[in-house]
Amino acid sequence: MQLSKSAAFAALPPIWPTDVLAAKAASASGRTLVVLDDDPTGTQTVHDIAVVTTRDVATLTAELSAAPACFYVLTNSRSLTPAASRALHLELATNLRSASLATGRAFVLASRSDSTLRGHYPLETDTLSSALGPFDVTLLTPYFEAGGRYTLNDTHYVAEGDRLVPAAETPFARDAAFGYRHSHLPSWVEEKTAGRTRAADVATISLNELRSGGPLAVAAKLRALPRGSVCIVNAAAPRDIEVFAAATLAAESTGSRFLYRTAAGFVAARLGQSPQHALLPPSAFFGPATFQSPTIGGLTLVGSYVPKTSAQLAALLATSAIASIELDVAALLDDTRRPATLAAALAQTNTALAAGRDTVVFTSRQLITSSDATASLAIGRRVSDALIFIIQNLTVAPRYLIAKGGITSSDTATLGLGVRRALVLGQALPGVPVWQLGPEAKFPGLGFVVFPGNVGSDTALADLVARLSRS
Repeated sequence: MQLSKSAAFAALPPIWPTDVLAAKAASASGRTLVVLDDDPTGTQTVHDIAVVTTRDVATLTAELSAAPACFYVLTNSRSLTPAASRALHLELATNLRSASLATGRAFVLASRSDSTLRGHYPLETDTLSSALGPFDVTLLTPYFEAGGRYTLNDTHYVAEGDRLVPAAETPFARDAAFGYRHSHLPSWVEEKTAGRTRAADVATISLNELRSGGPLAVAAKLRALPRGSVCIVNAAAPRDIEVFAAATLAAESTGSRFLYRTAAGFVAARLGQSPQHALLPPSAFFGPATFQSPTIGGLTLVGSYVPKTSAQLAALLATSAIASIELDVAALLDDTRRPATLAAALAQTNTALAAGRDTVVFTSRQLITSSDATASLAIGRRVSDALIFIIQNLTVAPRYLIAKGGITSSDTATLGLGVRRALVLGQALPGVPVWQLGPEAKFPGLGFVVFPGNVGSDTALADLVARLSRS
């Protein structure tokens, strides 16, 4: 049932009173947290952290050799078929082991996925366990504050204003490839594992344990769980996930091995990074070409189809200054119409940017899917390829670049811009990360905004474009 957020939160016990951000413990642990991110939005809570988009041994060795507290490997696996995701994770596991042996640097694995429960679970954690296990416990932590994703009484909710809506009652649960029926997370695990792990066998860390027992009590419970357990973590405030992160560090210090399947909030807590309340300055978004040609327009790409994105796009299109270029999805799926559609959109985009107009290129809003999950992923791939074509063939370097949606932003970065390594600078808005592109990218040094499909108010995208336009 839906809950009143204010009433539900008022009934909770007070948060753990002690600041437990674990920066010193994390950096002194002698292990690097390697986050395998199934789309680029997982960097939405951190800053000053590297992201690599390739998974070869040389790349992973170079990152581990610097002994960082953390780095991300972008897998974009949510856009892949199950077989392709399994193969990717097996390759990553093998290469990480080789890199660790070469550098002598140990690592801890976090499989970062969507805070609304979409993704290849349990396939990805099963694959990692088979290659790098055994792990004592697989820990599931979908809490994400900036997106209004909370777990109370083992049930996962999405906040809509003052309402807490069970996740299975939201549009996310009707995803063509990753849909689900249960909001109660132990039941969700049973559903996703096809009964292999029964709901009754799923362990939980309750809010009461986090808020009354603190890190040491939670660490003791984690150490006592049967080997091979799956454990759900409740969280309704940043301090909850910080207590949990501190508990995992304490348990690991005595030999426990955990595999994390998490949303973005856990990574910042593990690293001891507080949420950044100050927005990045406009200079963080602009590459060198901007300062040479400050009259060039900025570019926003919109591929996500979640209702939040469509509402944000509508608000952006309502602003009179924006140049709008719509890609008709039906035409993109038609081999006879596709070439002309792409050529026209590319020409219009280059012309608008050169004329100094802020421009949005977006896919038509009618969602075309299939009853078959693999076919739906293939349709999404075909549409995303159109946005990649636009980026690959741009002749005008945009003043700024925003990509809306996880798969859209991943494909824009890796396939469109050729990014191999980037630095997460911080956030443009809460939950909206900004990457500084490396020298190998199509537009070196440009600030690339990874705008998740399901984050922000209805006017957030328009507000960000307006802020950058004024700058």
